[in-house]
Amino acid sequence: MAHGNMPRIGNMHGPDFTYLGVGKADLDDESTYADADAVIIGAPFDGGTGHRSGCRMGPMAIRGCDYLPHDGSRPHLSLRVDPLQDLKIVDVGDVLMPAGNTELSLERIGEAVRKVCAAGAIPVCIGGDHTIALADITGVARHHGWGRVSVVHFDAHADTGDIIHGELVGHGTPMRRLLESGACRGDRFLQLGLRGYWPEPETLEWMARQGMRCFEMAEIVDRGLDDVLTEASRIALDDCDGVFVSVDIDVVDPGMAPGTGTPEPGGFTSRQLLDSVRRLCLELPVVGFEVVEVSPPYDHADITAALGNRVVLEALSAIAARRRGVPVDPARPLLEGR
Repeated sequence: MAHGNMPRIGNMHGPDFTYLGVGKADLDDESTYADADAVIIGAPFDGGTGHRSGCRMGPMAIRGCDYLPHDGSRPHLSLRVDPLQDLKIVDVGDVLMPAGNTELSLERIGEAVRKVCAAGAIPVCIGGDHTIALADITGVARHHGWGRVSVVHFDAHADTGDIIHGELVGHGTPMRRLLESGACRGDRFLQLGLRGYWPEPETLEWMARQGMRCFEMAEIVDRGLDDVLTEASRIALDDCDGVFVSVDIDVVDPGMAPGTGTPEPGGFTSRQLLDSVRRLCLELPVVGFEVVEVSPPYDHADITAALGNRVVLEALSAIAARRRGVPVDPARPLLEGR
């Protein structure tokens, strides 16, 4: 079982509170999320981190970082929806992830995701380091079909390494393991925001052979983000039944997201990330979502935790607007038509 037949633990490293005050649910009691549209799942795991650890504290920080009351309501000013009211959203708390046991931790989060999908809900996973993507996306693929889910991956790093520090599984390798397993297809794997000095040419050649499409920051700056998102959306929709959106918070420049394990200068602005997540979740049939690599020990004034909180909220708002089926014009004047 996802919790090892344990009662709901809430935040593994702190008090039991939910994301912005949404209702509590228990993975071991399917009736508590049987009618949910989306389910928040915490994955407090940083055993795959290769540099600065601490993102096991990420789920609690993302859940709690907000200056407004945790009252289960957040009306979106431009989309004109309240995702926490318009959707049925519950929070099952953190999956129990024993320190030092990567295999069991990933098995538990993967099973949690599979159960949420089987109940007809969208799993929204909050990490935790990017190792959990291997379990999150595999869990979604087990329900929706092997190779039937495309992936849109925001990250400074490709995470397609083979063996890092002698290990096959870690936060630098999950995307290679996913493609090797067949859970998802290389030619339906889109990466946005890559930059810096890794991976090395051999890994890039492997990625090219898989048919991956990677938008490095220089290309995004040259073409414009809107044009890149249009191409990514077109590829993601082609011959797939759903889309998994994976957001590593280090896709954002460390000046705007310092609390992360492997900061790489020159990334997205926080505004660009929020706009990108909103657009994709409005346009695409999202069947899974994750935000990873928020590391509170390296954060300043909760800058990164606040961004992680809003990335989740932006995704949920766009999903709510998409389900409503009303054309959205985010640039419409705020008070027009009220």
